[in-house]
Amino acid sequence: MTIVFIDESGFYLLPGVVRTYAPRAQTPILKTILSYAHLSVMSGITMQGHLLTLTRKRALTSADSVRFLKHVKSQRRSRLLVIWDGSPIHRKEVTRFMADGGSQYIHLEQLPAYAPELNPTEGVWQHLKHVELRNVCCKNLSHLGRELNLAMMRLRTKPHVIKSFFAGAGLSIKT
Repeated sequence: MTIVFIDESGFYLLPGVVRTYAPRAQTPILKTILSYAHLSVMSGITMQGHLLTLTRKRALTSADSVRFLKHVKSQRRSRLLVIWDGSPIHRKEVTRFMADGGSQYIHLEQLPAYAPELNPTEGVWQHLKHVELRNVCCKNLSHLGRELNLAMMRLRTKPHVIKSFFAGAGLSIKT
């Protein structure tokens, strides 16, 4: 059985500003577009250090949750134990999907309410926003999508970093 932790997040055009270096007396200036436009991302991580993602230019829906569960299942050959939050987007279509046979190969468990610190996938968001995409200014959602895709590809090549997110959530990995 493969354990997969799943979570969702939004990535906005505003950059994740972190401290940086610049020549003396030349304050770095980030030029951005003020907008609420964003990308919605759902990700799943395994204890083996794999990262799976789904990105949309709109808010995620219950149908997207089902599509992501099917994608995760297609990438894993074993049964899945999916651990995720109690977000409302996981309800309507997911309940129907599970009743229509999804429960044969996927078991769902919900994290306690208001406990993001227990979900190691929160480490994915922190890493992407504050390490991979730090100080990145994007012109539009397409540009943000390209930068985010490159950042996720870089993270996928670092399974040791993904595994470290479990320790950050207070979970130990036994191999």
